[in-house]
Amino acid sequence: MTQAPYILWLDDASAPGNALLGGKFASLAHSTAAGLAVPPGFGVTTAAYRHFMAATGLAEEAARIRARAPHMVLNEIKGETVKLVEGIKTAPLSTELEAQIRESYAALEKRTGVSETPVAVRSSGESEDLEGASFAGQYETYLWICGVDAVIRHIRACWAGMFGDAVLSYRVDGANAVAAGDFGMCVGIQQMVQARAAGVMFTLNPLNGDRSKIVMEACWGLGEGVVKGDITPAQFTVDKVTLEILDRKTVAQTETYCFDAAAGEVALMPMEGERCQTPCLSDEQVLELAKLAKQIERQRGAPQDIEWAVSERGEVRVLQVRPETVWSRRETKSLVDAEQSPVNRVLARFAGVKVAAKAAQGESR
Repeated sequence: MTQAPYILWLDDASAPGNALLGGKFASLAHSTAAGLAVPPGFGVTTAAYRHFMAATGLAEEAARIRARAPHMVLNEIKGETVKLVEGIKTAPLSTELEAQIRESYAALEKRTGVSETPVAVRSSGESEDLEGASFAGQYETYLWICGVDAVIRHIRACWAGMFGDAVLSYRVDGANAVAAGDFGMCVGIQQMVQARAAGVMFTLNPLNGDRSKIVMEACWGLGEGVVKGDITPAQFTVDKVTLEILDRKTVAQTETYCFDAAAGEVALMPMEGERCQTPCLSDEQVLELAKLAKQIERQRGAPQDIEWAVSERGEVRVLQVRPETVWSRRETKSLVDAEQSPVNRVLARFAGVKVAAKAAQGESR
């Protein structure tokens, strides 16, 4: 019997839709195969995760915690997982697995031509494929990780994230989806985009489900500002048929997420210069993104939620594609604050704009 691979590249012929890559990275492999501009990278597969858990003797403890999770409250989950999480972060990798990770990162350095290539280390769980579930914001992503030793530390952190309280308390239609099965975790290693601007876009209106519209939110710098909700983004609404910009709302941006060389990590930093008062996207870029959104929706055959970035050289890159979940899937519940969901934050911001507009109309009458 052939052993399942521990490493699978996004542009490998077998990668699109491959369950070994989890939901997020399998989707990016599909986008790569479809000819979209996806940053290069490889996945440390769910087979690697399961090999590590079995070889270190941690699989049994993981199964025990999963069995107990549906019967525990949030504080109990935190206490119950301490030993397991510590084991995941410190137990030795097998010689074979560590060698393959190191060789693959070296290959990525060669592909990009950059020593210690900055990468995003991205969780991509099998449970992201559950019907009726959206794990956006539940699993971990680490940005601007440089050097293979740091990459390995953050791979472990993503594995450990499978047993965080936010994940183990996640509910789908009243059931604990993660605890219901032995779900694995792929970890994607993907070249960072030196983002001039970034954001999210939906191939429908997230307020009312109108499929004739494309709605996007954008900010200067890395897209963390939009996803986390701590930067007020620019908002654009485009007619999907005519590609006319129907509405635009821009605000002065005084902070941006970028790599802080002094701290060695991505941080929210003050913005200076002309960009503070300048829209992060030109009309031409908005329409280029809208065309891309239409293309992706045609390829996928359903409304999509897309994360993207525009590099300092003006190149558009696709960072994530997933089915739109607010209108097309059932209501989900979590013991963790629902406002942590990136999609819910976008909805709240658009709702806030509508409420403010109505109030302003009322005052003018």
